Amino acid sequence: MAQEKNNKPEHSAEVDQEKKDAMILFLSDSEEKEHFLSKANRKLLTDPLDDDNPITVQVLGICSALAITVQLEPAIVMAIAVMAVMAFSNMIISALRNMIPNRIRIIVQLVVVASLVALVDQVLRAYAYDVSKQLSVFIGLIITNCIVMGRLEAFALGNGVYKSFLDGIGNAAGYGLILIIVAFFRELLGAGKLFGYEVLGHKGATLAESTGLYAFGYENNGLMLLSPMALIVVGIIIWVQRARNRKLIEA
Repeated sequence: MAQEKNNKPEHSAEVDQEKKDAMILFLSDSEEKEHFLSKANRKLLTDPLDDDNPITVQVLGICSALAITVQLEPAIVMAIAVMAVMAFSNMIISALRNMIPNRIRIIVQLVVVASLVALVDQVLRAYAYDVSKQLSVFIGLIITNCIVMGRLEAFALGNGVYKSFLDGIGNAAGYGLILIIVAFFRELLGAGKLFGYEVLGHKGATLAESTGLYAFGYENNGLMLLSPMALIVVGIIIWVQRARNRKLIEA
């Protein structure tokens, strides 16, 4: 009996260590009790798409909204690239959060993000070279994107791997949604095209040679191709969002 009592503390310590290891690798005790698609987990995916959007509410990542939304294709590729980087960097930092000294946490985050960005850049060069050339340095600038670093600092360092993964996917999806909306209107109204294909008709040298809307005298709005128009479109999205949800209006 005495030997069994002596073994209990040792057994308990082993169980605690196993739980700690499991928490580092995947879920904490509280997360294990929570369903994978619980309401709280769904909010991590859905809130950034609307009421907590990183661009229109948190006002982060505005620079890329200016730079790569002239056409729809590079905007979509950029959104996918950011999603891949955010999802995996959140997972890695969350898995290592109990091992990273507080003094060097920013350096560790930058190293992780830079490694993932380099990997994404090489994949794009291999499989989507033309789009990679269009995006140019903006893929590399994902490293300094305040959305990526902000979620690592604010969420991944304090939550489990699964929740951090969902947070990365959700915020990247919210970011990508705005990029795609802005790029859609800029390419459609500025060039009359989507994905490079003419959708409003063909503009000929004369009205007789033109088709679609161009046959009625429609002209492309060249202003939509200028960078300031991206901010104006984002501003209109913010206005519509706040008109629909008054809670977002600051006092």
